[in-house]
Amino acid sequence: MSAPVALILAAGQGTRMRSCTPKVLHDLCGRPLIAWPVAAARAAGAGRIVVVDAPARPLDGRLADDVEIVVQPQPNGTGGAVRAAAGALERDVDVIVLSGDVPLVSAQALSDLLSAHARSGAAATLASTVLDDPAGYGRVVRAPDGSLERVVETKEPGDATPEELAIGEVNTGIYVFDGGALLDVLERLRPDNAQGELYLPDALALLRDGGARVDVQLVDDPALVLGVNDRVQLAQVRELCRRRIIEDHQRAGVDVVDPGSTIIDADVELGRDTVVEPFTVLRGATRAGERCRIGPGTTLTDMTLGDDVVVLHTYGVQADLHDGVQVGPFAYLRPGTVVRAGAKIGTFVEVKNSDIGTGTKVPHLSYVGDADVGPGTNLGAGTITANYDGRHKHRTTIGTGVKGGVHVSLVAPVELGDHSWTAAGSVVTKDVPAGALGIARERQRNLENYDERRRESAASEPLAAGEP
Repeated sequence: MSAPVALILAAGQGTRMRSCTPKVLHDLCGRPLIAWPVAAARAAGAGRIVVVDAPARPLDGRLADDVEIVVQPQPNGTGGAVRAAAGALERDVDVIVLSGDVPLVSAQALSDLLSAHARSGAAATLASTVLDDPAGYGRVVRAPDGSLERVVETKEPGDATPEELAIGEVNTGIYVFDGGALLDVLERLRPDNAQGELYLPDALALLRDGGARVDVQLVDDPALVLGVNDRVQLAQVRELCRRRIIEDHQRAGVDVVDPGSTIIDADVELGRDTVVEPFTVLRGATRAGERCRIGPGTTLTDMTLGDDVVVLHTYGVQADLHDGVQVGPFAYLRPGTVVRAGAKIGTFVEVKNSDIGTGTKVPHLSYVGDADVGPGTNLGAGTITANYDGRHKHRTTIGTGVKGGVHVSLVAPVELGDHSWTAAGSVVTKDVPAGALGIARERQRNLENYDERRRESAASEPLAAGEP
């Protein structure tokens, strides 16, 4: 048997989300909702993945290149969605049907469902689960032999009897069909319900009525099949997802000090013995090596950290920190920043699009933008690279072993040679040669007895009208 086709239904309008963003594109721990079932289906061995989109095609360009998209021309239910994809299905290939708004389904659960379907030889197998509160879900009514007798919808009063409503086993909306059996019954679906829609569960009844067997595979963990219909449910699913991500890291050797105050996206990678302190947010494709300490109060997005990196109270985006780097507290690392091994970015320092050399220190109260800084350099407090002339950005080049004075402005383009020095309070507009001291400030002069003369002058002035 060929690898199954995964058919993911994602054309729903999601009106209860109250959003301009299509429901399946809402973020869940760093990925859109739709990306989760796509990844699960791929990991479970799907040979092809087909996604059913709405007529406006909001998913165009938002999925991997190998994902096929078909359009459901009108919102006529789950059966209509599958019917719209009939041209992408094959008679001799099983079809696993998923929902784009059921993101926590695991590859293991799908693999188990496919295996159960293959063993039974059934025409279709439905994944069910048992809920403490099954309100709103279709109830699974089993035949005496344990196979599926029917699915009872409960969308409208009177759809189900009190006995059927008391059933806790529900339809998850996840199915495996024999490809040929599914194609044979799709055209026989009828909108005989209050919504006037084509229900995919009716295909199960048609198969059973035709003498085929329809099995049920119980999923033990109901969280795996939780759907998202509004933002309350999205938050509930996000919390489950967040905790599972953190637990996976903990089991892999990462110390998350306070999981309740920590957010880690799905694609973040953390090395062994790395410690994540409270109130830390790790987003996107952030990577950290071993023995790092991140946080507290730190947000990193798409960052790369080597081994033994310490990042305290820092906000960083798309920066690269090599082994042994120390950052913070209260630093801001902007895109394009590279901080090389053993360097330090200190308190209230902002670095943007700059290369900070090995062992270099930018200890505090500085802005370094569009600069190349050599190894072993020390930039004094209040160092500023004035990189923008109102029209263009210019780079500053600072050599090896430079000793920068405090409160120095470097007006780019400018270059400080190796082992050069800058005097405190300088505004450097010209290159400083290697080994030289650059002094760029007005000479100081002191006015003697200034305070006494000022007080005498004030006392000799006549009082203005109304003054005491």
